[in-house]
Amino acid sequence: MPRSPSAVTARLASAPPFVLTVWATIAAFSTYFCMYAFRKAFAAGAFEGVVQLPGLPPLQYKSVLIIAQIAGYCVSKFAGIKVVSELTPEKRANAILICIGSAAAALALFAVVPRPWNVICLFGNGLPLGLVWGLVFGFLEGRKVSDVLGAGVSASFIVASGVAKDVGKRLLGLGVSETLMPLLAGLLFAPALLVSVWMLSKIPKPTADDERLRTRRDSMNAPARRSFLREYGLGLVALVILYIFLTAYRDFRDNYAPELWSALGYGERPSVLSTTETIVGLSVMAVMALLFLVRDNKKALLMIHFALLAGALIIGLSTIAFERGILGPRAWMTAVGLGLYLGYVPYNCVLFDRLLASLRVVGTAGFLIYVADAFGYLGTVATYLAKDFFKPHLSVLEFFKTFSYATSLLCVVCAIASMSYFALREPGARRSARPG
Repeated sequence: MPRSPSAVTARLASAPPFVLTVWATIAAFSTYFCMYAFRKAFAAGAFEGVVQLPGLPPLQYKSVLIIAQIAGYCVSKFAGIKVVSELTPEKRANAILICIGSAAAALALFAVVPRPWNVICLFGNGLPLGLVWGLVFGFLEGRKVSDVLGAGVSASFIVASGVAKDVGKRLLGLGVSETLMPLLAGLLFAPALLVSVWMLSKIPKPTADDERLRTRRDSMNAPARRSFLREYGLGLVALVILYIFLTAYRDFRDNYAPELWSALGYGERPSVLSTTETIVGLSVMAVMALLFLVRDNKKALLMIHFALLAGALIIGLSTIAFERGILGPRAWMTAVGLGLYLGYVPYNCVLFDRLLASLRVVGTAGFLIYVADAFGYLGTVATYLAKDFFKPHLSVLEFFKTFSYATSLLCVVCAIASMSYFALREPGARRSARPG
């Protein structure tokens, strides 16, 4: 027998829509913001030197740490295709706490296990954290205001990364060791995390009006997932390839932000990490939230593709302008961040939510998000390996500029291909993604 909703949930369900929107946005934003402290603070450390792992040539210690964490995150994304798709709503809040608690335990081991074996601990840190986004977004999808909610929570991972690294730098400045710093940075956010997850757990389910406008959302079993891929796989391939490049580009820019800013002459200004990303985050959040005004799902999907295309062009054109001296270093880093997140953010909130609504398919956006994420982070691992094995002497800044051009070109091609494919798909009668 289903449990009756709590008093808080009942009051939110009967409150004006604005109240629920604000509550859900704060809950989701702060939950994911706090999670980032457990994931990204370690990148503030230099972790200098090389390590020798069995069967491998000497590698830069920080590069190995980054690859290990991303590898764990990547494995988590493949697992999330099943876990996030099938997990029932009432289990999501506890699952979030279990995932972040496990990641914190891995950071505690990272502080005490000697180099190079503590690399394994960062793999263990990334392994549960890859599930958190899908668990959080599950509370937000399939609503009339999902565009606004998605924009709000997406701003968290843009802003939080810079803040987490700023906190890490400040802890290092206080004399905290590089290996202990990631755990302490995360624990500073633990009280806010507990409150935020409690707030998430009180969000009521989508209403009948939500389902009418965005289709009903439900878990998807294996036959349902295969059925969707058979019918729409070709368009999904173009979107996934595009996302592979965006994810790898974003993660490289993010993890090597201190080195990039140092190479550009801003090494002694740690606040530049958070202030620049705040500008980018607010700009992208505003663009995504405006989609709320577009009621027609087909038109909204087309507009999202235009955002993907615009973002790719901004990355390439701003890099040309930087190399020709038209843009300064700070303006360039802000511009490529804006272009990157104009393309990246829709995947994590509005793109797949609107895609399901446009196609009139009953399912969960979490499934599509995790298909894209899984291959996106696999591409990220390949990028780091390619740099360390094939271009080990290329500076971080030179590699990033080359990567900017490649990302821009490939993403333009894939955005046009996906837009053309889905423009030709007519929405059918509302149908379930679950066969039978």
